[in-house]
Amino acid sequence: MSTALLELANVSKTYRRGGLFSVRRFRAVEDVSFRIEAERASIFAIIGESGSGKSTIARMVLNITQPTSGTVRFRRRDLATIRGSGQRLDFMREVQPIFQNPFEAFNPLKRLDHYLFSTARRLAAVADRPSIEKRADEALRSVGLSLAEVRGRFPHELSGGQLQRAAIARALLSKPSLIVADEPVSMVDASLRMSIVKVFKRLRDDLGISIIYITHDLATAYSISDQLIVMQRGRIVESGEARAVLANPQHPYSQKLKAAVLMPLTADDDMSRFRTNPEPA
Repeated sequence: MSTALLELANVSKTYRRGGLFSVRRFRAVEDVSFRIEAERASIFAIIGESGSGKSTIARMVLNITQPTSGTVRFRRRDLATIRGSGQRLDFMREVQPIFQNPFEAFNPLKRLDHYLFSTARRLAAVADRPSIEKRADEALRSVGLSLAEVRGRFPHELSGGQLQRAAIARALLSKPSLIVADEPVSMVDASLRMSIVKVFKRLRDDLGISIIYITHDLATAYSISDQLIVMQRGRIVESGEARAVLANPQHPYSQKLKAAVLMPLTADDDMSRFRTNPEPA
């Protein structure tokens, strides 16, 4: 029987809204279950419109938010049982986030190399300066940059595509097993999106890192993912092997997502062919 790297079992998340005398409950995620196997690195896409619950799932996987019911397990351990700074640090080394806006991922007042060095000291447990610089340069080269290119530069001195690759490099410093990437190309110029997608594929194929890729963009999900779930209003409406699902979607919402791609999807498509309409209403 295969071992799961990550497993969500019947996970729901309900938020309370309102004041003292009027409280409403909003269910952001309802009865979601999926697993990512440990034996082989893969890219698992979560597709859905804004408000579908995909970012709430990301927060639960990152152990930022606890589920109202159900369990989230990483390497068989329930994330709710993680206690203390030491255990949290160990978890952070294995599971790293990449956020939507790279300009919000870095302190604008700090040079990128100092930011990367401090992250290496904390998460990678590297102490001496030569080892820190070597680790940072290795991570940057994994995404097509180098320490020489970012040394002494502030975040605003890099393009959006370069800065997102630097954010990916920062996530690689601790040599994680899983990366949670929440809309990682939506703030990047369309001409540069394929370069970021190729970086994620290299992380899977060359470094053996599994990736949860969260998006509303069918074209990138089709190009990058091995497995996927399609979410609407907090529920999974379709799931399975990515190309099979997206080439012949069964649920009306999945069909609507496919209709937003202006060119037909076939088994041999590459994302460079696609243009997409805005996120469907």
